[in-house]
Amino acid sequence: MYLIVGLGNPGLSYRKTRHNAGFQALDALAERYGIRVKTKGFSALYGEGRIGNERVILCKPQTYMNLSGDAVQGLMHFYKLAPERLIVLYDDIDLPTGSMRIRANGSAGSHNGMRSVIACVNSENFARIRIGVGRDESLMLRDYVLKRPSKEEQKQLEEVFEHAADAAALIVAGNIGEAQTKYNKKHEKNRSASVDGHGNEE
Repeated sequence: MYLIVGLGNPGLSYRKTRHNAGFQALDALAERYGIRVKTKGFSALYGEGRIGNERVILCKPQTYMNLSGDAVQGLMHFYKLAPERLIVLYDDIDLPTGSMRIRANGSAGSHNGMRSVIACVNSENFARIRIGVGRDESLMLRDYVLKRPSKEEQKQLEEVFEHAADAAALIVAGNIGEAQTKYNKKHEKNRSASVDGHGNEE
């Protein structure tokens, strides 16, 4: 069994903001595999289903971003899952919009939701799918991530959400290397085409 978590903030005012890219990617995954993420518990909305032959739990923490780990910890404890059975999808300002980066482990970087997850799980040894939302230096970081992207950016992100669903399915099937080869290469291409002084590869 895998626990797949999309990070974001609950509430209509945050819907489709950049900081809710994890929620939106999880929605794409849930729709593809017919999993209803509607059950309330563990400070989350979650649902159970299957991806291929593997049982999965899809989860959206409802605690706001900086306490995301509470929901993750509760579900992992209940289902008796090791950190290696966790996959987290989340927004990343250090990646250009329209790109994605898959890692088997690593630090939280500047992301408060990931900091909370790592602290509560007490491990960095779990897969993560980072969804690029870019950065605008003319805006305060909080203002930028809590804004909705432009129509063109949203179109790019919707494509990435589908790629994130593909990548999550590959990880569940035990093929994280294939997912990295397929999608990290796209990220490197995007990165070389844009000037971003904040690319932190952890």
